[in-house]
Amino acid sequence: MPQIVLTIPKSKLDSMKKHYDRQLKATPANAYFAAKTPSCTITAYLSGKVLFQGKSPETEANQWGSAQSTGSKPKKTKETHAFHPDQSLFTKSHIGSDEAGTGDYFGPITVAAAYVQEHQISHLKAIGVKDSKHLSDAQITDLAKRVVELKIPYSLLRLQNKKYNQWQRKGWSQGKMKALLHHQALNKVLEKIEPEKPEGILIDQFAQPTVYQKHLRSEGYQLQDNVYFMTKAESYSIAVAVASIIARSAFVKAMNTLEFDTGLPIPKGASSKVDKAAAAVIRHYGEDKLEELAKVHFATTQKAKKLV
Repeated sequence: MPQIVLTIPKSKLDSMKKHYDRQLKATPANAYFAAKTPSCTITAYLSGKVLFQGKSPETEANQWGSAQSTGSKPKKTKETHAFHPDQSLFTKSHIGSDEAGTGDYFGPITVAAAYVQEHQISHLKAIGVKDSKHLSDAQITDLAKRVVELKIPYSLLRLQNKKYNQWQRKGWSQGKMKALLHHQALNKVLEKIEPEKPEGILIDQFAQPTVYQKHLRSEGYQLQDNVYFMTKAESYSIAVAVASIIARSAFVKAMNTLEFDTGLPIPKGASSKVDKAAAAVIRHYGEDKLEELAKVHFATTQKAKKLV
C-alpha cells in the first residue's frame, strides 16, 4: 500500500486536525489524531510526523508538503514510519531501552530501560557514556557502576535460557520475547519516576513499530504514551546508550558466571568456537545442561552434537 510520511511543524497540527474535523476517526495509541478521506488514511503524531497511507496518499499529502509516494513496498528505513523521534528528544528528559545477548548462543537476553534527565546528559557524555558497541567489556562494567552511583532510575530484566527455550517451543519469536521484555522494563521505570513524566520513550528498534504493537496486543498490552522507535538509537540518545551499557554489563556478568559454574570456556556470539564450547558442555554435563545455558533452537546445537 503506497504511503507518504511528512514532517509537519507542530504549530500546524491543530489547524490540520480542524481541516479534517468531519473525517476524524478513532485515534490509534500514541497518535494525535487520525482521519480518513476517499483517497487515504491520515495519522498524525505529536512528534510532527504525519503518515498518509492508501490508494493515492499524494492527493492529501501535497496539501501539506512535498513528498513522493514510497510505492507498494517502501524501504524499511528509519523514516518510513511515524514513530521516528524528533531530534529535539535527544536533549530532553527521556527514557531509553535496549537489549543484549539476542544473537548469542550462550547466556540470557538482558533488557534495560533508563530515565535520563536533561541536566544529566552532558555529565554522562563527559564520563564516557556512548554506544556500548564501541566500548570494551571492562569499560562497560565500569560505566555501569558509575551510572548506578548517579542514581539514574533504571530497570533490568534477564530472560534465562530455560524460560527462553520454553517460550520458543510455544511458538514465540525472539521478537515477541524482546517486545514484552522492553514493555515490562519501560513500565517499571515509569513506576519508579512517578508522578514525573518523561518527554518521550525511545526504543532501540529491532522490529517495525506495527509488529512491536502486534506482539504487545497478542498478550493484552498496549503501547505506552509518547513511544518512539529508531535504529541505532544508542548513537543518538544518551538514555538508550545508558540502557545499552546496563544491559550489556548484565550480560557480560552472566557469561562470566556461566564459565565459573561450568569450569569451561563459554564464548560470546555464534561461531565455530561456540560450536566447540557447546560440544564440551554436552560431553561434561549432557544435553540437558544446554537447556539452562543456551538458546537450543540455534543451529549451533546440531553442529555441537556432531562434534561430540
